[in-house]
Amino acid sequence: MALPLLAETPPIEDYIRRMWGVLTRANRNLANAAVDPKYQPLPDGRWPVYVPAREDLQRIVRDLQREMAPGDFRKIDVRRLPEHAEELKEQGLLYLPRPYVVPGGRFNEMYGWDSYFIQVGLLRDHEIDLARDMADNFLYEIRNYGKILNANRTYYLTRSQPPFLTQMLLGVYKVTKDKGWLQSAMPALESYYRFWTTEPHLTAETGLSRYYDLGEGPAPESVSAEKDAQGLTHYDRVKEYYRTQKVPDYEVGEFYDQKRDVLTTLFYKGDRSMRESGFDPSNRFGPFSVDIIHYNPVCLNSLLYLMENQTAEILDILSKTSEADSWRKRAAERAERINRLMWDKRDGLYYDYNFAHKTVRRYPFLTTFYPLWAGIASKEQAAAVARSVAKFERPGGLATSTYESGNQWDLPFGWAPLEMIAVEGLRRYGFTADADRIARAFTSLVRQEYEKAGFIVEKYDVVRRSVDSGSIRFGYQSNQQGFGWTNAVYTRLVDELAATAHEGR
Repeated sequence: MALPLLAETPPIEDYIRRMWGVLTRANRNLANAAVDPKYQPLPDGRWPVYVPAREDLQRIVRDLQREMAPGDFRKIDVRRLPEHAEELKEQGLLYLPRPYVVPGGRFNEMYGWDSYFIQVGLLRDHEIDLARDMADNFLYEIRNYGKILNANRTYYLTRSQPPFLTQMLLGVYKVTKDKGWLQSAMPALESYYRFWTTEPHLTAETGLSRYYDLGEGPAPESVSAEKDAQGLTHYDRVKEYYRTQKVPDYEVGEFYDQKRDVLTTLFYKGDRSMRESGFDPSNRFGPFSVDIIHYNPVCLNSLLYLMENQTAEILDILSKTSEADSWRKRAAERAERINRLMWDKRDGLYYDYNFAHKTVRRYPFLTTFYPLWAGIASKEQAAAVARSVAKFERPGGLATSTYESGNQWDLPFGWAPLEMIAVEGLRRYGFTADADRIARAFTSLVRQEYEKAGFIVEKYDVVRRSVDSGSIRFGYQSNQQGFGWTNAVYTRLVDELAATAHEGR
């Protein structure tokens, strides 16, 4: 989905403010939101839009007819979502009641973890109503689907994404001070917490959680849209890799049947679960990260620690102190497990814990900064992680990992969300010089490439300080324009740099 360019390149801050409107989808322009660059429309040219099974379909149709231009309404096909996924014949958009901001490019829907970073930018630019709308849409998804979805398309119904809900609720509350709204969110918040802390997401042997998609088979969006110039899908390239490469990271036979040259049921479960993690793909959990189902990831459990502490904060606001205490106890227990199982003293890094083999995987990845961002690390642990910054630091900021695998979430790429988490984790523990240096490197790269092209993109080659993504072999090779979370993180880091410069005067 190409985005409109202006005749002259405006200042980057003006571009970012303008893009919130360009990337906003609402029911009045549902015909645009329903378009899916990863798929084709129905034979008659319309795009399916699905309403939750428990909703009043006719009421929603009437509301849409009032809000939409008649010609636009004729471009969509509003349907009731089947109660059973196997009854779904055509993929489509899932209706949401409030406006939302999409990331950009091929991502023309509301995403699970993108939306937190986008909301950070909206709140910064005083788009308060839209920031609240984003949170309200997630509460709607929990009430109707049992979780925040990977994104509001039917092919994402089987999985969530990294949980940032409490940050979003508190971000809005700090501006609106609306206690009634917080109170109304509590049942959905507690339901979403249970999603992550009961099986199959909970691993009983550790008391920690994992990513685990509830669906089976190939991810539909990958089959449809992740083809290379030769027409090969991600899964075609994976099979070629397994045929020709040795894989010491895990037992390949669990994921690939060499005699039949087919990927196994477990491979697709791992592949889908990798997509629930938001890091798709890397070699963080071995090639293609399909072994993720056997790990308690440090990122997920740090976010759940934050959810527990922030739920306690919400309950304190609602004058429910005794309930808040029980949530803080859960957070303390999780922090102890993270530090006991995931901290590697030898390397001075946090790693992911393989509960099947009872060991960490020593794969340096920027998620090592999550326990700093969340406040789980001790001063000594934070200092050790800070000493390891050089492992990741490159001319354009921090590389996501130290290993170049051909995957887009490994070296040489840097991604805005992890830049922000790492920088703010360092700041939290007083490593201001490191934080400032990294923030300046990344924001200068974003600004440099914006001034060349007139737009901001999804990911950056922090080694070569460019937006060239041609080295990607696995996943999609394009670099998407827009781009919601980069826009937000850029302004956040610039503001933090200005604040520390002011404090240093």
